[in-house]
Amino acid sequence: MRTQRRPSSTAARRPSLTARFRLGAALLAVLAVAACGTDAGAGSGSGGTGDGGAPKTSASPAAHRDRVEPLAGKPSPRLPARVESADGHTVTVRDVSRIVPLTGSLSELVFSLGLGDHVVAKDVTATFEQARKLPLVTRAHDVSAENVLSLHPTLVLAESTTGPAEAIEQIRDAGVPLVILDPAKSLDDVDTRIHAVARTLGVPDAGDALARRTDARLAAERKKIPAHADHPRVAFLYLRGTASVYLLGGAESGASSLLEAAGAVDAGKESGLRKDFTAITSEALAKAAPDAILVMSKGLDSVGGVDGLLKIPGVAETPAGLDRRVVSVDDGVLLNYGPRTDEVLATLVDQLYGTSGSGGSASGKGGKSVTGGRG
Repeated sequence: MRTQRRPSSTAARRPSLTARFRLGAALLAVLAVAACGTDAGAGSGSGGTGDGGAPKTSASPAAHRDRVEPLAGKPSPRLPARVESADGHTVTVRDVSRIVPLTGSLSELVFSLGLGDHVVAKDVTATFEQARKLPLVTRAHDVSAENVLSLHPTLVLAESTTGPAEAIEQIRDAGVPLVILDPAKSLDDVDTRIHAVARTLGVPDAGDALARRTDARLAAERKKIPAHADHPRVAFLYLRGTASVYLLGGAESGASSLLEAAGAVDAGKESGLRKDFTAITSEALAKAAPDAILVMSKGLDSVGGVDGLLKIPGVAETPAGLDRRVVSVDDGVLLNYGPRTDEVLATLVDQLYGTSGSGGSASGKGGKSVTGGRG
C-alpha cells in the first residue's frame, strides 16, 4: 500500500488542486500527477540504497496485496434512493447497474460495499487490483465526459474536487444521475463518507456494516502504537520530480489526522503552515525540523529514491535527512480515508516505531525506527 484536488484520494489529482491540496490540489490537486505515471498498479516504494547500512524506506504492509476487501455477501440495492449532491442538486438514483466512480477513493468504497461488479470504469487514481482492467475515463487527471458517456452509466459518482467543471456539467446535462460528494480529509470523515456512498447506492445496511468493520480495524491499529513512544515530528512532502513539484504539507494537506492518529506530530502544521501546501524551501524545512519524512511511493520514485530526495534543498540538513528516515506509503491509499485506512495507519506505525502492524512487517527493508522525536 503506498499511497491519493489533494496529493488522494484524490490528493494527488490535478495541479490546480495542489494549490489547495485540497492538495489543495488534490490534494492535491495540483499535483501534477503527470509526473507520477498512471495507474499501474504498482508500486513499489523503493528507497535509495543507503551508504554503509543506512536505513532504506520500508514497503508498506499492504504493498503486496493492493486489493479492496468487499463485505461478505452481495447487498441488494433498495431503490430509488433520493440523495443530496454536494453541489446543491437533489438526485434520484433508480439504477446502479452501471456505476462510474470518478475518484479512486470512491471506487474503493463501491467495491468495499460489495457492488464492484457494477463498476464499469475508473479514473487514474483507482490503482487497486480489482479495478486495473476497467476502462479509463480520465485524460491525465481530467475527466473525459465523452469517455464516461460512451459507457452508458446509470450513475456517476464524483467529488467536489473532480474536474474540469465543463465535463461534470456535460455528464449531468446528458441526463445521467450524478452525485457529488465532499472528499474526506480526516479520520473523522471516514464513517460519514461510507454512509453517504452507501445511501446513494441504496445499500444503507451495507454502509453500517462497513463503517463498523472500518472503525474496529482502526481502533485495533491504534492500540498497537507503543504506549510510551515519543511523538516524532513528521513532515509530509508531496513530490513529482518530473514536473518539478516539491511541496511541504501544512495544516490542510490532509495528512495531519493520520499522523496524529499514529502518535506523531505533523511538522509542517506545527511549524505554523496553515495552508495545504507550500513550496519546499530550506527555511521552511529547518523550521519544521522533522524527525521523519512521509512521502507517496511514486513521488519518492520520481525524485530518484531516498538519495534523490536528499538532494532537494534543505532536506539533507533536517534530522530526518541526516538519519535517512523516510516513510513511504502507496499513492492510491495514503489520503483516501476509507476502508483501507487501517492499513495505512498500520504501515505508518510500523515504519515510525519499528513495530509490526496487522499487515505484517514492512518487508524487511525498514531501517531504524523513528523515535526520540521532540514533539
